[in-house]
Amino acid sequence: MRHGLTALLPILLCSGNVAAGVAVKDDLGNDIRLERPAHRIVSLSPHTTELLYAAGAGAYVIGVSNYSNYPPAAQQIASIGRIGAVDIEKILTLKPDLIVAWHSGNSAVQLQKLRSFGIPVFESQPADYATIATSLERLAALSGTDNEGNRAAADFRARWQALSRTYRDRKPVSVFYQVWGQPLMTLNGKHMVSDVLRTCGGNNIFAGLPQLAPTVSIEAVIAADPDAILAPDDVKDHPLDNWRHFGKLKAVAADTLFTVNADWLNRPGPRILDATEEVCKILDTVRTRRQLR
Repeated sequence: MRHGLTALLPILLCSGNVAAGVAVKDDLGNDIRLERPAHRIVSLSPHTTELLYAAGAGAYVIGVSNYSNYPPAAQQIASIGRIGAVDIEKILTLKPDLIVAWHSGNSAVQLQKLRSFGIPVFESQPADYATIATSLERLAALSGTDNEGNRAAADFRARWQALSRTYRDRKPVSVFYQVWGQPLMTLNGKHMVSDVLRTCGGNNIFAGLPQLAPTVSIEAVIAADPDAILAPDDVKDHPLDNWRHFGKLKAVAADTLFTVNADWLNRPGPRILDATEEVCKILDTVRTRRQLR
């Protein structure tokens, strides 16, 4: 009898592992539980696609949203449509065992619809570097690529901390980040972009607004009179040229109007560190031109 139990023990232990499965919390605190690692994953935004690949789960991604252009391999994956209005029928035909969504970018109604079909939905909404690092670990846990994800998270943290040490004592620079020109839109302090600015010694002049992506007036920007104005480089027709009509602005007088790599900065994924390096160098240039050192 004892020998029989000994023989059964490995089987019982394996059965216990399967029953336990994988359990993590998404960025909203929702419990995501899988019986086994997900190997048919659909990504509903560009930044979640980048996170999945960085976490070692790229081989398991079977569907991506439009604009999922990085890494290059993602461009070969089946498209499930636009971020704000995904093709639910197309997603269902792919038979995913996990969906990774963007909380503030995807339709809440559509996400609930996908859940109604019994598909687990991980909602991603990183607002800081720490959450990006844990996202790599959590997505790796869900896809069974813990070694790759944990290594990527450790590398991410080390690089972020090095940047923080380098720039933490820099003279503060006030910044207006222009997401869009017409209407004039920015991002508040809860957005990842503000965390990038803080790391580089920058202060978002509209950090205190309640909306994540508020509309602001030209008059409000003029009243704040920032040291620098930044905009993403994916906007056509020279997005910052209009500010040159306001010659009394400090940013115009000192010629501290800059565009930054949009994919790096606007996507809260691993390449946010590339954006941080770019922004930190820009703000050092601002300090020199504005004599803020």
